[in-house]
Amino acid sequence: MAENENKNNQQAAEQDLGQLLKVRREKLAALQEAGKDPFIITKYDQTHHSDDAKALYEEHENKLLGGRVVPDVTGLDEQQAREIKKNDYNERRAIMDADPINVSIAGRMMFKRVMGKASFCNIRDLKGDIQVYVSKDAIGEEDYADFKKSDIGDIYGIKGYMFRTMTGEISVHATEITLLTKSLQILPEKFHGLTDTDTIYRQRYVDLTMNMASREVFIKRSKIISKIRSFLAGRDFMEVETPTLVSNAGGAAARPFETHYNALDEDVKLRISLELYLKRLIVGGLERVFEIGRVYRNEGVDTRHNPEFTLMELYQAYTDYYGMMELTESMFRYLAQEVCGSTTITYQGTEIDLGKPFRRLTMNDAIKEYAGIDFDTVATDEEAKALAKERHIEYEERHTKGDIINLFFEEFCEKELVQPTFIMDHPLAISPLTKKKPTDPSKVERFELFINTWEMCNAYSELNDPIDQRERFKVQDALADAGDEEANHTDEDFLNALEIGMPPTGGIGYGIDRLVMLLTDSAAIRDVLLFPTLKSLS
Repeated sequence: MAENENKNNQQAAEQDLGQLLKVRREKLAALQEAGKDPFIITKYDQTHHSDDAKALYEEHENKLLGGRVVPDVTGLDEQQAREIKKNDYNERRAIMDADPINVSIAGRMMFKRVMGKASFCNIRDLKGDIQVYVSKDAIGEEDYADFKKSDIGDIYGIKGYMFRTMTGEISVHATEITLLTKSLQILPEKFHGLTDTDTIYRQRYVDLTMNMASREVFIKRSKIISKIRSFLAGRDFMEVETPTLVSNAGGAAARPFETHYNALDEDVKLRISLELYLKRLIVGGLERVFEIGRVYRNEGVDTRHNPEFTLMELYQAYTDYYGMMELTESMFRYLAQEVCGSTTITYQGTEIDLGKPFRRLTMNDAIKEYAGIDFDTVATDEEAKALAKERHIEYEERHTKGDIINLFFEEFCEKELVQPTFIMDHPLAISPLTKKKPTDPSKVERFELFINTWEMCNAYSELNDPIDQRERFKVQDALADAGDEEANHTDEDFLNALEIGMPPTGGIGYGIDRLVMLLTDSAAIRDVLLFPTLKSLS
């Protein structure tokens, strides 16, 4: 019985929606028939955004009325107090209207209240909402009649002058209105906004219309990337672009997407990293290079991973991983101050201090601290596997001691690293493109920065020995032959570049999306991607 009732209610709602959509199209047809088709308008002269107009009016108001004292109505009855306040308001309005701030705004109508010969509406533009007063006397009877027939979601251009209402809201008194776009769809209910997460991600244009907080995230994302570019430009880095379609997808441990290049009749892959091409540029004498670009990894989707994501890699000649630490710490501190206004930020209720020097901890020392095991005393792969069994850590038979160390770190240490921490000196086995530590060839000069338990970046003193690099590629080829789909493959052209000669170099890769999550207090990577990867509805 209840199921039938729900079905009937759904059918009735669909019929109502269909009727509303039909009415909107009929309104458009009537406008077009009357020679008022909004879609033939090609431009509109927008002079101000909402927040800018309000700020301008407040500045002008302070200039003209800053010394004016608010009348004291203490002890007066309600009617007398109201009359005095009204007179004061009218005098203030007269002063301001004599020297008006004229504006031309444009945006989407989000609210409308019709009151006979005058109406109020709210217009939303890039920077926020502003109230507009629309009267028949000011814009004319015909235009006012058309305005009364308007719908929430319609896009208007409005010319007028600024004023403050009796209730204190800075508004625009319209003198001319122009319908720029007729909305033919129904926006979500205004009081609750858009809350369905699937619709938020699939119809980001609706989300950005309804949710100012979501819009602010993406405005801030753009600012973060802009500030990164400014920071690196200040250190003489050169921005470059490298291929997206590659024959050998190297530079990271990940499964690539594969496709076919018809013109060349050749199988190619989408890049998983930016590394090997950027290093070629270091060989060519471009001493400081960086790239911000999309990379593609054929793996799962969760709150911190999307198959298509934005990576930044940079390489600097004549420095090492310590130089990359200094650069990273300085850049994160700079971004927090510039974007968030403070080097202390809050992520999902946890305070994170980017102003203090970041902690530096070797991977072995981290495992000693959080798991109580010193792998420097473990001599063989078999001993490492025995420890893994003892601690119930799953591993594969092909894994070496270095792999087991990494598994221990992931299991026991990552969850503890909330405040900024550089984890240094990884095992050689998991770092095929990194220089060995001169004091301990089983380890490499590498670090990862962890904040809020997340890996935020990965950096090396880059391996520039072509003979050593060839041997490490051979190991990766063997892993690939054994079934490791994430292993690197030998790249002969890259080896040739190293044989030409690459200077000592520090390099690093940053996950931009995860950085944006941190600085915008966003819970999931989908919240900072305008169009995240979703399963098709068809």
